[in-house]
Amino acid sequence: MQWRSLVLALLALRLAGHALLWLAGPSVGFYQQRLRAFVCNPTAAAQEAASNRHCFPDGLAAPHWASFLGRAWGGTGSGGGDSGSSAGKDGSLVWSGGGVGVGGDDDEYEQRYSRAFPPQLRGQLRDAARGMFAFGYDNYMAHAFPQDELNPIDCRGRGPDRDDPSNLNINDVLGNYSLTLIDALDTLAVMGNSSEFQKAVKLVIETVSFDTDSTVQVFEATIRVLGSLLSAHIIITDAKQPFGDMTIKGYDNELLHMARDLAVRLLPAFENTKTGIPYPRVNLRTGVPSDSNNETCTAGAGSLLVEFGILSRLLGDSTFEWVARRAVKALWNLRSNDTGLLGNVVNIQTGHWVGKQSGLGAGLDSFYEYLLKSYILFGEKEDLEMFSAAYRSIQNYLRRGREACNEGEGDPPLYVNVNMFSGQLMNTWIDSLQAFFPGLQVLIGDVEDAICLHAFYYAIWKRYGALPERYNWQLQAPDVLFYPLRPELVESTYLLYQATKNPFYLHVGMDILQSLEKYTKAKCGYATLHHVIEKSKEDRMESFFLSETCKYLYLLFDEENPVHKSGNRFMFTTEGHIVSLDKRLRVSLWQDTFPEEEKKAEKIKRNELRANNSISNCNRVPDERRYLLPLKSVYMRQIDQMVGLI
Repeated sequence: MQWRSLVLALLALRLAGHALLWLAGPSVGFYQQRLRAFVCNPTAAAQEAASNRHCFPDGLAAPHWASFLGRAWGGTGSGGGDSGSSAGKDGSLVWSGGGVGVGGDDDEYEQRYSRAFPPQLRGQLRDAARGMFAFGYDNYMAHAFPQDELNPIDCRGRGPDRDDPSNLNINDVLGNYSLTLIDALDTLAVMGNSSEFQKAVKLVIETVSFDTDSTVQVFEATIRVLGSLLSAHIIITDAKQPFGDMTIKGYDNELLHMARDLAVRLLPAFENTKTGIPYPRVNLRTGVPSDSNNETCTAGAGSLLVEFGILSRLLGDSTFEWVARRAVKALWNLRSNDTGLLGNVVNIQTGHWVGKQSGLGAGLDSFYEYLLKSYILFGEKEDLEMFSAAYRSIQNYLRRGREACNEGEGDPPLYVNVNMFSGQLMNTWIDSLQAFFPGLQVLIGDVEDAICLHAFYYAIWKRYGALPERYNWQLQAPDVLFYPLRPELVESTYLLYQATKNPFYLHVGMDILQSLEKYTKAKCGYATLHHVIEKSKEDRMESFFLSETCKYLYLLFDEENPVHKSGNRFMFTTEGHIVSLDKRLRVSLWQDTFPEEEKKAEKIKRNELRANNSISNCNRVPDERRYLLPLKSVYMRQIDQMVGLI
């Protein structure tokens, strides 16, 4: 019996040691270490960021739904040091949002997030998301159309910067083709606004031309314009009309013809390149500029397959899918033999990796996304095989932290930036685009891991009321401070709710909606946050705010939407354009032209996905956990500490 007493004593001692470490905070883990390669002497900007994280600007008036549960308006603002609960004037609990305060109990997470989400509140938030879209869209039509974007502060339109061709931040995106109107088409349909959808489609047909002297980025023109034209065409011609009557009287496939016209103007990017990887930019009238850059990012060159593939299969013309698929294969063949990873910038003539960073954010994000989504749409086995191999490499070399999301010891899972050849850490920041990845993990069934990564990005949102473009997890401060109304966190929130039906994600969506209303609303729309700490604005409303951010928020709260109830199956492109999984898209044409590819293009049955995808066993969240926190309070608190929220 003495040995049993000894074992119990040692066990008690170990537990006491862990308790002391926990009270001290997760200060000795991977994310808090002073890495030898990165000696941290916080800059003045970082120190200022840390000291100002509790400061709030004067907010806008609270909408009527903001205090429905007695929660203070703006509770998702910067910092969580003064969060918690207090008694309101009427004796009800008033929640200041923002996370659990210093010294708070883990039960506060349960109290805040696990309560039932009333249908009335959900309906009000759905209407608020619709109103947010309408405010931006109506002001664009009143003050900016037919220009590409709305300046929401000055209430004016914006087009290409003709005076400064080197202003790629503007000219890569704006092509003088009413970008915001085109990008918003399918959002109108998803929200059931048939009259405005029909009016907008007619405006596009009658007023938009791609015969314009504009040099645009192939990737941006493809995902924003080509993708939206194809989505709207499919909606119009869908015999089931799941969103209501979206048909156009006398419609003669004009949007499909416009999509082909644009794609033909983009094809010169794929010519005169030794690798088959396209040039990053083309002039829509004259082709590839004579001074064109031979360097392109992996995502830009390798994320064209969904839109080009849909176009090929609707037209019965293999050209478009073939050039896009050739580019994907060329990039795939350049991956590291040792790690299986790809870099983020490549020379299209030599195949040399100019940028050797491998991560999940800018430069690589949608490349991985489209490997999986191309398989979902087209059923080509090689797309799934490439994605499965890529995901294994990501898990092996990019993922840090404990093995399981919701159990065990150690730091929370996080995906970092590494050298593609060695797998060694390259820096200590991640960017906001990476917030899409939990949604992609939902699509492959890796829900548990998605829950952890989403919680990390949500903690950053709670601290700042937005996602800084780049966040340094070692300094616990932003490296790049602006937030251009990006949708990635909302997208992952929506997909995680669809996978788990956990009301936690409705609370997250409400926090995001509140923050957008409080910090980004301007006189004539919603503005980019120039500085997530000071909350200063920049006079730009990117088109993806209407095509993605508002759409995902609306769908999160609209349980009865045809997307969820019609019996149709849908997929969203990387720009949030909705595409029904149509049997027409399962008919391959490209291997008819190139028969040597036919054997490689063997179809895979839908029910083989799980068996072939050894990276995941489709880890679904059990039904009994639906009304518990998706992540245990102790781990949620750990993540909040990790980002400096508490």
